[in-house]
Amino acid sequence: MDNLTFTNNILLLEGLKVTRQSSYPVFTLLLLAYVFTMGCNIGLIILISTDKSLSHPMHLLFCNLPLNDILGTTVIMPRLLQDILMEASERYMTYVECVVQAYFVHIFATVSHTVLMIMAFDRYVAICNPLRYTAIMTNKMVVKLSALAWGVSVPAVAILIGLTVRLSRCRYKIENPFCDNASLFKLSCEDSMVINNFYGIFSTVVILTFSLGSVLITYGKIATVCKRNKNRAYNRKAIKTCGTHIAVYIIMFVSCAIMVFFHRSPEYSENRKLASIMFHIVPPGLNPLVYGVQTKEIRQKTIKLCCGNKLNVR
Repeated sequence: MDNLTFTNNILLLEGLKVTRQSSYPVFTLLLLAYVFTMGCNIGLIILISTDKSLSHPMHLLFCNLPLNDILGTTVIMPRLLQDILMEASERYMTYVECVVQAYFVHIFATVSHTVLMIMAFDRYVAICNPLRYTAIMTNKMVVKLSALAWGVSVPAVAILIGLTVRLSRCRYKIENPFCDNASLFKLSCEDSMVINNFYGIFSTVVILTFSLGSVLITYGKIATVCKRNKNRAYNRKAIKTCGTHIAVYIIMFVSCAIMVFFHRSPEYSENRKLASIMFHIVPPGLNPLVYGVQTKEIRQKTIKLCCGNKLNVR
């Protein structure tokens, strides 16, 4: 099989290696995580979009995060839940479905970084230039920043997947719980794949470098301003906001780095699978709590809605 070009459009997903006894507990756990993540993110979008008092640039900019989290969770979780309850030999997917899933998996990963970059910029302006915030962060600027976050990701990922799709295939097994570019890349047995390797490594390094660099520079400047500022209450608020943002960013960055590294180390395949799933579950589940609940206006509206619903029930 390895020496012949595989022309069949049906692929086999390796998926998670779970026993029949543990499949139902794992299914239940992942289903609860999926429902929780979707509920929190959809709820935040509805709250921000329907409440006029939350129609500020900061909150509108924040909507990019739950939208992307919904995409990233939905693109793998329904299929993953289905495969857990199936025999390993029956986890089939068409090549076209695999390519589409891989495309949106990488859109989610890339936008996760670009959105956090523009949100870090928003916090920088709010803390370091508070008097000019309303003049800089207008609704027009929010639209431009949001378009930039998605506009950079869409063509970059399209080129990445396009370079892989052009390769001939000699294998049919996806050694992952879901499809991504690296898994599609491994289906080929071509010797000359310099362009793919170069572009894949280059794009990954550029995104991670710009992401990490911008976050470090932005929050470094915020820390400098806080150090100079003598207002303790103001500094505590700024540090609290930035600290929670950085915590989620670190979780996302480490999960992404582990996936990239372990894809080149077959002996860590199970660790890679776990890290890749966590990347699509943990940050999307934590983001509504960290970015939503930590935001005073959203927290107050959420509490008001919950208390109001309880009073209505009574």
